Amino acid sequence: MEKRNLTLIVTIFFSVLLSFSQNIVRYDLTVTDTIVNYSGNEKRAIAVNGQIPMPTLTFTEGDIAEIVVHNKLKEGTSLHWHGVYLPNKEDGVPYLTQMPIAPNETFTYRFPIIQSGTHWYHSHSGLQEQIGMYGSLVLLKKKDDPTFRKGIDDLPAVPVILSEWTDIKPENVHRMLHNANDWSAIKKGTTQSYSEAIKAGHFKTKLGNEWKRMLAMDVSDVYYDTFLINGTNKSQLSQFKAGDKVRLRVSNGGASSYFWLRYAGGKMTVVANDGNDVEPVEVDRLIIGVSETYDVVVSIPNANTAYEFLATPEDRTKSASLYLGNGNIQLKNRMPKLKYFEGMKMMNAMMNMDGSMDDMGMKMSFQKMDMNAIMYPEITGAATMDMDGMKMDTNMDHSKHGMKATQDLVTLNYGMLKAPHPTTLPKDAPVRELHFELTGNMNRYVWSMDNKVLSETDKILIKKGENVRITLYNNSMMRHPMHLHGHDFRVLNGQGEFAPLKNVLDIMPMETDVIEFNANAEGDWFFHCHILYHMMAGMNRVFSYDEQAPNPNLPDKKWAYKKLQNESNQFHFMAVNDFASNGNDGMFMVQNARWSIGTEWRLGYHDAHGYETETHIGRYIGKNQWFMPFVGFDWRYRKQHGIIEKNIFGQANTKDERAVFSLGADYTLPMLITIQGEVFTDGNVRFQLMREDVPISPRLRWAFMLNTDKEYMTGFKYIVTRHLGITTHYDSDMGMGFGAALNY
Repeated sequence: MEKRNLTLIVTIFFSVLLSFSQNIVRYDLTVTDTIVNYSGNEKRAIAVNGQIPMPTLTFTEGDIAEIVVHNKLKEGTSLHWHGVYLPNKEDGVPYLTQMPIAPNETFTYRFPIIQSGTHWYHSHSGLQEQIGMYGSLVLLKKKDDPTFRKGIDDLPAVPVILSEWTDIKPENVHRMLHNANDWSAIKKGTTQSYSEAIKAGHFKTKLGNEWKRMLAMDVSDVYYDTFLINGTNKSQLSQFKAGDKVRLRVSNGGASSYFWLRYAGGKMTVVANDGNDVEPVEVDRLIIGVSETYDVVVSIPNANTAYEFLATPEDRTKSASLYLGNGNIQLKNRMPKLKYFEGMKMMNAMMNMDGSMDDMGMKMSFQKMDMNAIMYPEITGAATMDMDGMKMDTNMDHSKHGMKATQDLVTLNYGMLKAPHPTTLPKDAPVRELHFELTGNMNRYVWSMDNKVLSETDKILIKKGENVRITLYNNSMMRHPMHLHGHDFRVLNGQGEFAPLKNVLDIMPMETDVIEFNANAEGDWFFHCHILYHMMAGMNRVFSYDEQAPNPNLPDKKWAYKKLQNESNQFHFMAVNDFASNGNDGMFMVQNARWSIGTEWRLGYHDAHGYETETHIGRYIGKNQWFMPFVGFDWRYRKQHGIIEKNIFGQANTKDERAVFSLGADYTLPMLITIQGEVFTDGNVRFQLMREDVPISPRLRWAFMLNTDKEYMTGFKYIVTRHLGITTHYDSDMGMGFGAALNY
């Protein structure tokens, strides 16, 4: 017993001694509401210590980080330390690793720094990241670190965090995406209407697109008012002079924007990615995925000149600039507009009639062959693709150029990344193989894995010590930056034992990629798409270690996990009301990933025009959600002076005090036309064809409806603002009308 007590005393003594010998670095972060003006309009944002971005936090490997968060908001918040190895309870995911930090409460994150590299941190609560809660996190190497690289790790370094700003509340952005609102496309000039298709010589392409039930090609879901580098659209680092080399520690803190990075002073040398060293590689440009980090070294070639480091969002709408040096500004040439109809043609060839995409297997992996390159006017190698049959020149060497580009243009891809030291996993560990298909529905903005959102899945159980190998296939039309919390994974990109380590993998449409990691950190770890609106729409999973210790921050883990699941499957509301000269038409609807509850009405101004409402409660079925069975209720009244109408089946179809329930279904046909079949409790049957959003021009939409009750409607809407349209329509019951439509 005495020996046991002595051992315990010695253990405590050395633990205390070790804690005193380590450097505790403390930051106090106060989270408050603020007002910003990035576009001429004052809008609500969230500041930390009075600033956006949040303060840059700097630690040295071996430190103890102590970060005290004071929440002065009227809502809960949290902070996630992106890419950092830490105890699970410090990871900062509300309802998974901790409870949200309540208003006027203080929470302390405390963890050892056991790595180095460029990282960042952000709120993991709701959509707070979009309105200011992001900042740089720099973990420095020790001076005696055997991996310290002279000429790289001792260069002057500048944290650079990219982001974007929208004047629209992010909750409204998310709601609009779910409702297929195309206001962002109108603002960006990327609507791809029929008039634009005819002008571009792509009428057949547009028809093929809608025949396969696809909406217009989109590269970035959201219109942003401005783009920011370190919180401003343009800034200058005038302390650097000719001959200086500078290490830019670049983090993409954007909620949904990919950025092209280019430099007016020459080539960039990539020296690290996602906080991990890579063998230096020179490139002319690279695209940084949402939440990725890249360390690039640039030089100041000449005196009296400030060279532009240019960040251009993938949709090429605008840009943000950082000027390095002092003197005349040397700009980088702007990237030309994307060729959207060429991209649409490409997608038509990739998409099958059942909504699936051609699986190219490992021929398409790790960005070596960028299918989006067909949209780039500056790329000359598109001849390697047969767009009708999608035949690829698989003998081409894509390791240096992404697509075969001009001779002097080098674009980074993952195949070019190589770790400076072996990264192999333990050879005697058992291997767990997992396969995930990234799935999605642009029409309803549902994003999933294996066609399941988080609320429809259990946690993925893994065991400590095993090697987890994951094959990911992107069967959606959007790229997805998949992020794993708490671990780095090896990217099996052909570099063998020198496969690079990352914690975010950008997966393009049709790609199949393989990653692997050793399960060495117990707890529940989030794995999700880092496009904020994709994550909040359901593209998440949780890796859960078997036999893990209880988390003191979560007294009721079962309840908390259900709360987390519900957060990414919320109901979204939309409404339209057309105030016309012949009556009032409108509808409202609430929907989540599977369910839809909607009511529509047509109200005349006198009894002869009639009044009617229909309510449907339905559930979408299938991967593409083209089929929705529903139950309904139909009430209508129209004074008919004894006239009894008949439908095309000869059934009496009175509209005088009609109130019936129904069973039916909606199905989306080619050309995005909805066919609806319904059986009513009075024995009547009705079939209906309808479409409401045929894009005639960038702002003009055509709608039509006809059914077996011999009712029909056709009309046009001209979109004036996000919430207002000018309308005209003819209705078989109410005649011709003109008016204005309000939508939300």
